[in-house]
Amino acid sequence: MLATFSPVVSSCQVINENGERVHPMTWNHEFIDLPEVKNQRQPTFTSAVMEAIAGGSKGREQMLFVLLGATGMRIGEALGLEIDKHVSSDFSTLHIRQKAWRGQIQPFLKSENGNRDIDPPTSIAAMLKEFSGDRTSGLLFCSQNGLPLLQSNVLRLPLHPLLKRLKQPTMGAHALRRFRTTWLRKQHAPEDLVRYWLGHANKSVTDGYSKLKEDVTFRKKAAEQVGIDFELPAQKLEVAPNCTQSELLSASV
Repeated sequence: MLATFSPVVSSCQVINENGERVHPMTWNHEFIDLPEVKNQRQPTFTSAVMEAIAGGSKGREQMLFVLLGATGMRIGEALGLEIDKHVSSDFSTLHIRQKAWRGQIQPFLKSENGNRDIDPPTSIAAMLKEFSGDRTSGLLFCSQNGLPLLQSNVLRLPLHPLLKRLKQPTMGAHALRRFRTTWLRKQHAPEDLVRYWLGHANKSVTDGYSKLKEDVTFRKKAAEQVGIDFELPAQKLEVAPNCTQSELLSASV
């Protein structure tokens, strides 16, 4: 007799006192005729292309692409940053607490692990401070009327044409996230911090015992030592114009 399975089976497995599964489940993909995902396209950038993106863009898009490539945060998380709520006074800490999706602010993240603090190196913090100018509130990246930017427009208008000029294949913002992850691994950054900065879950029970992510001084030192794998633009950064403060509800660019 064949048993029937529910999508919730994997979430209802028994665990022991160490939080490990007592009856781990392994699916027979061939028997149930479920194809395994192989060779999934996961594009990324080289450091040379990243430099070209940083140098070939301008204004808020330049700052956005640099920030994504230097921190690995998701684009929705970056577009959801509010200066007075999620950016420290010296711009050295970014508090990821919400995201922008389809032009609207969502007061939640992809998962609980997404709730974290990111430590940009001092060069990026200085660039963020310059970009923000005299603004003290509102979204870090916003439209002229203070509303969240649409991710699709950010990619379709500035990034994709730039990639075409650089004779690069069309890629999404996640390529910047992979770029940062690859650099962190190359620099042998502590795996605890790699997962924390990226907003990923622990891999084992032992990971839960490590408290590196709570050591802010160590985090910032590690971020500075790791640095970024591309040169920042030599030209002076365009300061973001003051945006008209508005309710963060509608989608606009």
